[in-house]
Amino acid sequence: MSLKCFKAYDIRGQLDTELNEDIAYRIGRAYGQIYQPKTIAVGCDVRLSSPALKQALIRGLNEAGVDVLDLGLTGTEEVYFAAFHLDVQGGIEVTASHNPMDYNGMKLVRENARPISADTGLKEIQALVESQQFVPSTSTGSCQNYNILPEFIEHLMGYIKDQTIRPLKLVMNAGNGAAGHVIDALEQKFKQLKLPVEFIKIHNEPNGHFPHGIPNPLLVENRESTRQAVLIHQADMGIAWDGDFDRCFLFDEKGQFIEGYYIVGLLAQAFLAKQAGEKIVHDPRLIWNTTDIIDKYQGIAVQSKSGHAFIKEVMREHNAVYGGEMSAHHYFRDFAYCDSGMIPWLLVLTVLTQTQQPLSVLVAQMIAQFPCSGEINFTVQDSQATIQRILQHYRSQEPQIDDTDGISLDFGHWRLNVRASNTEPLLRLNIESRNSPQTRPMQSYVDELSQLITQA
Repeated sequence: MSLKCFKAYDIRGQLDTELNEDIAYRIGRAYGQIYQPKTIAVGCDVRLSSPALKQALIRGLNEAGVDVLDLGLTGTEEVYFAAFHLDVQGGIEVTASHNPMDYNGMKLVRENARPISADTGLKEIQALVESQQFVPSTSTGSCQNYNILPEFIEHLMGYIKDQTIRPLKLVMNAGNGAAGHVIDALEQKFKQLKLPVEFIKIHNEPNGHFPHGIPNPLLVENRESTRQAVLIHQADMGIAWDGDFDRCFLFDEKGQFIEGYYIVGLLAQAFLAKQAGEKIVHDPRLIWNTTDIIDKYQGIAVQSKSGHAFIKEVMREHNAVYGGEMSAHHYFRDFAYCDSGMIPWLLVLTVLTQTQQPLSVLVAQMIAQFPCSGEINFTVQDSQATIQRILQHYRSQEPQIDDTDGISLDFGHWRLNVRASNTEPLLRLNIESRNSPQTRPMQSYVDELSQLITQA
């Protein structure tokens, strides 16, 4: 029987119909049989179904002869951290991140937190889970609880070590997901070090019923509580996380949500201000603001296909200090090239201190210079045929064409990227422009492309 929960980058499915405890047990057996690790770290998010799925997974791993360190309630990046920091040979986080209530899933890594995706082993795990051709193990693994939090906090503090931080007031919105315990621990650490940062915590308690909505700040309706708290408390910045907190989303002191694209530029600046000449990896969807900042701060820009497996591979190949996607995934060399939702806002504190500017001013300069549409999704019958239609329509204008990921067309004063989704029947469009006399208003480009994509 073919299982639908195996995706391009992880495991994700509707409970009972696509993912259940039996499948979780088989995933544990398959991981253990294929990779034969001595020990792996396992954690889970706050979803009501996560603890039972985690126990079934651990049972499968143990029966495959694997010892397990049970990290308890964790975000995905705590499992990543354990996988490269501890003497283990892999890690699995049970999470459905920002998916609806009736979903769950898993994110899997090997030693040193190397990703397991469709191209790097997930298909082999799927095949074994489906066939159930399990070989009896000669030994049974053990399971013991392990608290990774103190070591994780020490690692996070390394990103602002020896940095002066100006007095700041921050709104922290964990969305009742897995981030709350890390926010609490960082708050204590900041107080201990007498850093002048005030934490205003909202929806901080983990609650799998998600009383304030699924933690997904990309949904406009989920941003209001962060925005309101920033305004009420006159905070310098708002930070909101998704369910497993591997992504964070920033709001300026006016409560305005900031596109992830511009955060990539800020983080590139944070690293290059400390060390010019470093390589920064970016995805091809929106690039001009990022490459402009990298040039300005004497770094080297490296383009990669979108998606965590590709970004991590390119970062390793080039020894890049940082990689950023406009989707709010940020990757760090000192974090084993993994994505983190905690490191980005810590680095932004250093930029706010160095520039002595409010966040809205820093971002306004970028937006004015390089406006963008944000990602617009279209449901289409045939993604590739639609992309070809766009290509034919603009061919006479002789744009520079880049096929790193989907198709990017560069017209000099404006640029578009269009690509098919890996997981849904969607076409994803991004448009950016330069502040130049030739440039039309952004909406006119959006209207033009929307008409072209939706025409029969």
